[in-house]
Amino acid sequence: MLKVQKLTKRFGGLVAVHDASLEVRPGEILAVIGPNGAGKSTLLNLVSGLLRPDAGRILFEGREITRLSPEARAHLGIGRAFQIVQPFPEMTVRENLMVGALFGKPGTTLAEAERVVAAVLEQTSLADKADHPASGLTLVEDKRLELARALATRPKLLLLDEVMAGLRPKEAQEAMHLVRSVRKAGTSVLFIEHVMPVVKALADRVVVMDHGEVIAEGPYERVAQNPRVRAAYLGRSA
Repeated sequence: MLKVQKLTKRFGGLVAVHDASLEVRPGEILAVIGPNGAGKSTLLNLVSGLLRPDAGRILFEGREITRLSPEARAHLGIGRAFQIVQPFPEMTVRENLMVGALFGKPGTTLAEAERVVAAVLEQTSLADKADHPASGLTLVEDKRLELARALATRPKLLLLDEVMAGLRPKEAQEAMHLVRSVRKAGTSVLFIEHVMPVVKALADRVVVMDHGEVIAEGPYERVAQNPRVRAAYLGRSA
């Protein structure tokens, strides 16, 4: 579904991503892990179109999207939820989702958007907050809204950047259940996460980055025993 081929991104003299390659298969949940500063969020920004690579290619369903805008990628089916939530605070929860539903796919009618929003509100357990202003939500509800708005665009591939950061164990379990339901509905997921129990429980495969490079990939159990991964990130106890 997604192929990232030899991506490089520089910020002046800093090479944030260097010659990185990975792929996401249809129906797969793929985790990207690594220490702070490894280039994980930069990689997601490259895939979503917020940044342009200095070298390399990105293909989505066989089509090159390397130079497409973020909105063009959203129209093709790439959705994005951010670590730092970015709701429209003056709008209600429902109105926030309407933005995603109406602009995520060109030509969506108001009636179609309303049906999509109603379904997403139920899926993300936000129905009882639908007409509340986004400014009054809790952290957990804010994170649900961020994910819900991305889902309202009807993505084929969902990009998640540490959406479970700051959640308590029970809240993280609920978020994991939601991600599984998203995959069950046919959406592939590429996510960044630092909480290893979450990665181990959710990911079909894991990609490990360090200093901007992909240093390992495979099932969690195999990656966790890789000496280079343990030295760079997981430590001896892995």
